Amino acid sequence: MKCWTILATLVLVSSAQANLRPLFDAIREVESGGNPDAVGDGGRSIGPYQIQWAYWKDSGVPGKYHQVRDHRYAERVMIAYWKRYCPQALARRDYQTLARVHNGGLTGHRKAATLPYWHKVARELRARKAVSSR
Repeated sequence: MKCWTILATLVLVSSAQANLRPLFDAIREVESGGNPDAVGDGGRSIGPYQIQWAYWKDSGVPGKYHQVRDHRYAERVMIAYWKRYCPQALARRDYQTLARVHNGGLTGHRKAATLPYWHKVARELRARKAVSSR
């Protein structure tokens, strides 16, 4: 029975990742240009999504922190974090709230300091849409 639960969870996460692909791609580009070895924030953030240890720990995703260098694992961490701190935004696919929470923590969507970050992500989303529609 436990195997089925794990399998069902993996399918749901994969589905959520696919539905959020444009956002993931835009955030990854803004954060690191897609570099899995990126280190930022004075060494406090790593991987293509620049995830900090506390963010990873809060997500509750099993594994090791260094695994956030793998974009697939990091995306599972992000989904788990969003499920915990902004589940309504995740359900609505509210890209702005999700991006701002990723950048500014659990109350990031309310911080004025995360607006410039959102504008970068939105610009990247628009650029990617323009490219894909050609």
